Amino acid sequence: MQSNKKIAIIPFEPQYAQDFADLNIAWLEKYFFVEPHDVLLLEQCEKTIINKGGYIFFAKIDTTIVGTFSLIKKSENIYELGKMAVSPEFQGHKIGQQLMTFCIDFAEKQQWKKLILYSNRILKNAIHIYKKNGFVEIELENDSPYQRSNIKMEFIL
Repeated sequence: MQSNKKIAIIPFEPQYAQDFADLNIAWLEKYFFVEPHDVLLLEQCEKTIINKGGYIFFAKIDTTIVGTFSLIKKSENIYELGKMAVSPEFQGHKIGQQLMTFCIDFAEKQQWKKLILYSNRILKNAIHIYKKNGFVEIELENDSPYQRSNIKMEFIL
């Protein structure tokens, strides 16, 4: 990627639903496996995220989708940051950091109370970005939605 390429962060459009699934399946298969809860969110993202009050955003360079994340509504003013992924060809260019900054700014503008996320400690780069941006580790409940999760974090807005 050339450093002069402008990254646009755009909201969900149905034409990008497959990009959302593909980007996430790539990292899930690299580090873990695709769980039933993932399949539900990725294959039916409009029904399971957007139509339930959530959001999906994409990082786009020219006409290429290079990253994504979702904000899944958990309750009034509490959202789960989930399904954050950057295309392997575009990793190392601070796209994840730009998505995270956009996410926090968006949540603040919505006047939400907090963001939560589930992750796994082997994803050291992701955990580093979360901590750098103010997420703190909290207790992981026994009924976490993901088998792979061994860390839960929150960001109080």
